[in-house]
Amino acid sequence: MVSLTADMSPLHPDRNLALELVRATEAAAIRSVPFIGRGQKELADGAAVDAMRAFLTTVNFDGVIVIGEGEKDAAPMLFNGEKVGTGRGPQADIAVDPIDGTTLTAEGRNNALSVIAVADRGAMLDASSVFYMDKLVTGPAGVGVVDIRLPIAENIRRLAKALGKPVDELVVSVLNRPRHAQLIQEIRDAGAGTRLMSDGDVAGGINAARHNARTDMCVGVGGSPEGIVTACAIKALGGHIQGRLWARDDDEKQRGIDAGLNLDGHVYEADDLVRGKNAIFVATGVTNGELVGGVRREGDYVYTESVVLRGASGTLRRITSEHLTSKWL
Repeated sequence: MVSLTADMSPLHPDRNLALELVRATEAAAIRSVPFIGRGQKELADGAAVDAMRAFLTTVNFDGVIVIGEGEKDAAPMLFNGEKVGTGRGPQADIAVDPIDGTTLTAEGRNNALSVIAVADRGAMLDASSVFYMDKLVTGPAGVGVVDIRLPIAENIRRLAKALGKPVDELVVSVLNRPRHAQLIQEIRDAGAGTRLMSDGDVAGGINAARHNARTDMCVGVGGSPEGIVTACAIKALGGHIQGRLWARDDDEKQRGIDAGLNLDGHVYEADDLVRGKNAIFVATGVTNGELVGGVRREGDYVYTESVVLRGASGTLRRITSEHLTSKWL
């Protein structure tokens, strides 16, 4: 099998797969611009899907979408199981989210991203039959220190000690949902602060794992697809991630069991979510956020900011680009 980190093909030995994927996230983010703050999240998502799909067809790799827009009947493009790329080059699992934060985009709020994650074929856990996952994410200081099975107060104390900072300086990100009311109270009772996210827990998880971010931990129940995507980024950042699948009802639980997934509190470690270190994560900002800036239009130019994280090398690269408005909007 050709490695994801090898040159893409003999025809283009100088082209790097990660940088090629940025073109697809840039396209999706730019196409979302006319819908930012317009209250039309479906139209924003549709435009981003169209743009991302068009660019992915030009990339020299043999990709299969493991985490996409859903099953084929509900999603005509970027659906689970769809093949993307030219068919030449490395065989890969693909996770896509043309807009992580469609509501954020529609309401003109921060932290919406366009995201693609890639790993070797068969490396990504296919958790599509169970929509939600309970997650715990930290930076490198949390590796071997925190555990999702422990009470949140204990994890806060352990992480604070590992970071060498007082508990009251710790900040924990949580999706602002009714299901998290008790969790939020327990975090505050332990003495830590909270950063409540309205949406976009991929950015929340990555920010918690970065060494220079303003949050230290990200916890709570969010999307299981987002958990897999986040795991690809955490591999490059050297951080800690664990997840437990969270079925909404007995029918969903049975679908997960039938798909071979482990429920009933089973903890998926980082290498269970995405096997090996050969993972790539790329994201372009749609709206401004702590991870990347959003798309900015000034006259004849559109400006984008992206990040590229590669698990094999443990690098985070920032890419700023300017695009002619006439070519895009």
